[in-house]
Amino acid sequence: MPDSETGKIPDLESIAHRLAIQDVLFKHSRGVDRADAEILKGAYWPEAEVAYGAFNGNAHQFCEALAAGIRRYRLTHHQVSNISIDLNGRDALVESYVTAYHHRPADADTEMTYFGRYIDRMQQRDDVWKIIFRQVVMDWNQNLEETSDFSGATFEGLAKSSHKPDDPLYEAQNKFFGDSA
Repeated sequence: MPDSETGKIPDLESIAHRLAIQDVLFKHSRGVDRADAEILKGAYWPEAEVAYGAFNGNAHQFCEALAAGIRRYRLTHHQVSNISIDLNGRDALVESYVTAYHHRPADADTEMTYFGRYIDRMQQRDDVWKIIFRQVVMDWNQNLEETSDFSGATFEGLAKSSHKPDDPLYEAQNKFFGDSA
């Protein structure tokens, strides 16, 4: 059962919990796109389980496999939206839509787009929310010929995305936080 009536103004504590849950979802997307297993593991409790179709089991093991597997693509770009959070004490049921773009290697010359949803059971322990179980639900996908073109003045000089450790994010973290990042 949802935790409140649709459209009801939440109290400050509820807002804080919802922001913490959203942070977990957004960091998970960062971990996937940067192929960073440590960021991915940070989204899950150690005993968490996932149901990702071809992999069903321990989330931390999946994070290692996912980070390695995502490197097969030149790049990926995951966006999470339409986040619906139902709080129930220290538990939450979270449904979020995911759109994931996959730039396949040159031999395939394709861009795959995945449309689906994450259904997460999340738990709060102390002041931390993490996923305890994730099920991925597929809506559909599409494959198209590669269309990326970085030529021309529009893109000249822009930093380019990459996986860990080559993505500009890691250099920015090192500058901001020092070598402890």
